[in-house]
Amino acid sequence: MAVIVSQIKTPIGSADNDAVRKALKKIGVNEKNVIRAGIYKTSVDARDNNNIKLVSSVKVELCSEKDEAKICERFSFCSLAAKSIVMPDKSVSSDKKVVIAGFGPAGMFAGLVLAEYGFSPVIIERGADVDSRVQIVENFQKNAVLDPNTNIQFGEGGAGTFSDGKLTTRIHDPLCGYVLEKFAEFGAPEEILVRSKPHIGTDKLRNVIKNIREKIIALGGMVRFDSCLADISEKAGKVNSVTLSGGEVIPCDALILAIGHSARDTFEMLLNKKIFLESKPFSIGTRIEHKQEAVDRSLYGKYWNEPALPKGEYQLSFRNGKRAVYTFCMCPGGTVVPAASEMETVVTNGMSVFARDGENANSAVAVSVSPDDYGNSPLDGVEFARKIERRAFVLVGKNYKAPASTVGNFLNGNGGLSGASIVPTYGIGVEECNLNELFPEFITDMLKIGLNDFSRKMECFGDKGAVLTAPETRTSSPVRITRNENMESLSLKGLYPCGEGAGYAGGIMSAAVDGVKCALKIIEN
Repeated sequence: MAVIVSQIKTPIGSADNDAVRKALKKIGVNEKNVIRAGIYKTSVDARDNNNIKLVSSVKVELCSEKDEAKICERFSFCSLAAKSIVMPDKSVSSDKKVVIAGFGPAGMFAGLVLAEYGFSPVIIERGADVDSRVQIVENFQKNAVLDPNTNIQFGEGGAGTFSDGKLTTRIHDPLCGYVLEKFAEFGAPEEILVRSKPHIGTDKLRNVIKNIREKIIALGGMVRFDSCLADISEKAGKVNSVTLSGGEVIPCDALILAIGHSARDTFEMLLNKKIFLESKPFSIGTRIEHKQEAVDRSLYGKYWNEPALPKGEYQLSFRNGKRAVYTFCMCPGGTVVPAASEMETVVTNGMSVFARDGENANSAVAVSVSPDDYGNSPLDGVEFARKIERRAFVLVGKNYKAPASTVGNFLNGNGGLSGASIVPTYGIGVEECNLNELFPEFITDMLKIGLNDFSRKMECFGDKGAVLTAPETRTSSPVRITRNENMESLSLKGLYPCGEGAGYAGGIMSAAVDGVKCALKIIEN
């Protein structure tokens, strides 16, 4: 065991040893009684940007576990470290045939766990391998030629491959530590294990994904790209086989559906198969771009250029009755990217490399929408988002460019980029547009309320020349493929809805954790 000593504050630029010494002094422990000690997590407290501090939790392993327990009883800022995850006995193996549809975080980690525990999963992914995918995505950005099967939504690694690679999550599951350790094992920077807001970056994440794929294959698993799930067959109320888009049939005893939040055609197939689906709330909005320097100045004040501080990132929200507006998927030093997966639609998202060294920062500003807004039929939310994406395509001249406006012009009810303080980074290019014509009125009204509120919280949001690029419609799945306590579909045994596409995760970490849980449930069964 070990003691976690939290709330250890040190000046920016301090060495890790300074925090360790301060923690030992705070709990009255002599170094001779310590087996090892080091930084467990660290973050930045910039609430007073005239007195910015590093805030660390220090992990201290003492010679005596009794002493550790006494310290935790005595000090409220101390706790015992969580016990290591106990995984199943690795001597257990099975000839049970498992197919995984989707090779994003959920499918990837489900496949890794199953392969490590003696199974030989077959993973099918509708998109291309990550190297081919990068070329196809770059071609879309350069020439506006969309591949509906391989794009920013589909392909090896899932939508998170082209993101900031953010590993933050609101879930408090012990498996988060397991996932972080696995990411580090397969090539992610070691700092993700100690940062309070870890990220990998799109550039480093691509190699991590390939390393995980190679490990799955080395353990006896199979990963098949350009292979889309077209149909599911059952026998006696249980999954029996899957059919690929080319007609090939693969027998299976279990199917993990890790299809991602944008697999709209698969949702339609499931509904036709009478698999129970239900609509769920999600969010719709726009990307906002500021200068990264403006974000840093807003957060850090006179310390904005301090090398020891991370690139500034924020998370803002405002609620008005049942409706919320909030920032989401903030990408420091990043770019806004074309994320469409259907022909003649426009979708935006954000992406950063690990260094986060781009000139602009961007994030989604999203408004919550619910079945009350678009209907309770399972695919009503899909159609609601699709109509906005198609309207955007038409508004800009049917060329895959994105509608854009300055914040000031949007707030005034007009469109256009006059007075813009930044150069938009959207790869295909943007067209000046009145975003008030793109969204339903309740969304534009709430966006305006949110932007005005955020301008009182962060100076950079007061810049009327900041640019909005729209629409952001893929914040999360508008569908839930409901499952029972055994993690199986309510409609079909052996079918395991998993991750973001099933409505049970939101982001890389929570999706990966859900994938691990599905794999463990199959092993248990």
